[in-house]
Amino acid sequence: MTYLWIKAFHIIAVVCWFAGLFYLPRLFVYHAMSTDTVSRERFTIMERKLYRGIMHPSLIATLALGIYMLYMNPALLKMGWMHIKLTLLVLLIAYHFSLGAIYKRFAQGTNQKSHVFYRWFNELPVLFLIVIVLLAILKPF
Repeated sequence: MTYLWIKAFHIIAVVCWFAGLFYLPRLFVYHAMSTDTVSRERFTIMERKLYRGIMHPSLIATLALGIYMLYMNPALLKMGWMHIKLTLLVLLIAYHFSLGAIYKRFAQGTNQKSHVFYRWFNELPVLFLIVIVLLAILKPF
């Protein structure tokens, strides 16, 4: 029963983390399009609160609970789909920290990318989510 509780909280943490992974790049789109100081300052505050207050704690909870589930069920590490899922997780963590670097560039006023770039950049976590969920549910190999 403990495993199911850990799994439930892991899924909740993943949902919260992905909400941020979807929303922060969307804020970057609007931030890149903003032309007045008040809007830029508002977006900087929103981005900081989302990244530091929601996304980062959710990432930590996702990792901690996921590692605990692997500890409780080490047989998962013998499955091929889990290796792919963990590889995608590492890439997703890199994406997370790249969002943090972008946030800092916006905060410093040194962003050089257009809103079009961020519209495309915003689609990456969707691809990760689709593959990770399919692997976790279907366990194809």
